[in-house]
Amino acid sequence: MKTLSLIGSTGSIGRQVCSVVRRHPDKFKIKSIVANASTELFLQQVQEFMPEYAALADEQAGKQIEHLIPQGVKFGYGETAAEDAIAYGDVAFVAATGFAGLKYSLKAAELGKNIALANKETLVCGGELVMRKIKGAGIDLMPVDSEHSALWQALHFNANAPFRRLIITASGGPFYSYTEEQLKAVTPASALKHPTWNMGAKITIDSATLLNKGFEVIEAKWLYDAPLSKIHTVVQPESIIHSMVEFEDGGILAQMSYPTMELPIQLALTYPERYDCGLKPLDFETLGAIHFKPLDRKRFPCYDLALTSAELGDNYPCALNGAGEVAVRAFLDGRIEFLQIAKTIEWALSRTERATPDSYEILKETDGRARALAKEYIEK
Repeated sequence: MKTLSLIGSTGSIGRQVCSVVRRHPDKFKIKSIVANASTELFLQQVQEFMPEYAALADEQAGKQIEHLIPQGVKFGYGETAAEDAIAYGDVAFVAATGFAGLKYSLKAAELGKNIALANKETLVCGGELVMRKIKGAGIDLMPVDSEHSALWQALHFNANAPFRRLIITASGGPFYSYTEEQLKAVTPASALKHPTWNMGAKITIDSATLLNKGFEVIEAKWLYDAPLSKIHTVVQPESIIHSMVEFEDGGILAQMSYPTMELPIQLALTYPERYDCGLKPLDFETLGAIHFKPLDRKRFPCYDLALTSAELGDNYPCALNGAGEVAVRAFLDGRIEFLQIAKTIEWALSRTERATPDSYEILKETDGRARALAKEYIEK
């Protein structure tokens, strides 16, 4: 039986991890569980899975429910208590959102835990640092993003396998064909209606701006030790092909399925074995056409900014993420318009001071500075 520390249990990915554990209770057990502040669902999960350890990162929320934790479950609250959960289990499943996920991944590497990674910011912000620590610890990193899981599968679960090109697919989001005038009228409600995926608010907005696809390019650079010139993106609106690998002989392997996160979530825990995950088989007779469209970076400013930050290197991707988190929150709160997300990020990046990201402290400082710059721009 494989045991897990589940970090970010109440988010979209965390809830689906719980579904996988329910489906295969003979194969998986949650040893520790962490959420931020969603007390009601968190308590339900603790009562259902009865982990050895449970924690809320939000100290105030933790104090409110401390007396409700079932007997026999050790409980803590606050950031340090949340990080302590990594010590439990064979695999650290990092599904926390935002920059906060980076410290959990670094803690897992420090403790020599294998990592199932569903937190983009770990590699976007700290790719060089994290991969160095993972290789030094001799542990496995299993990608959970549908695109990176697809690449991993096409490479036969070997991130070091040779290839000619990585081809990352994108749905294009709900506004792929919009004009600039149409984009000016985009509301949070319309941006949250993704055409093919059901995800959390932050990643859904990042998918609408295509910032998320830029994040995935940066992740691929670190996961597969790939120069940016060998990473290609293409729009595949039906979200049936989740990514592809082209090899030196010109052959291409693609991973296909109906859109679902439970397949990559479960596979990160079971590879190289595969078990039923309740996924509907592809019906090729009724599927219809599968289309491909170009992803022109100049048409999508957030995607362009992500690639620019990757080209600049060092701490610029970390600044990109910090400014992006603030900008998306401001858009969802109705304080800026959709097109101002990119302008906020661009303004923060233009004022970022280069630093070598060789420690968590430097990355945290970069993140804080980028957030402050983004808030400054929004307030103006």
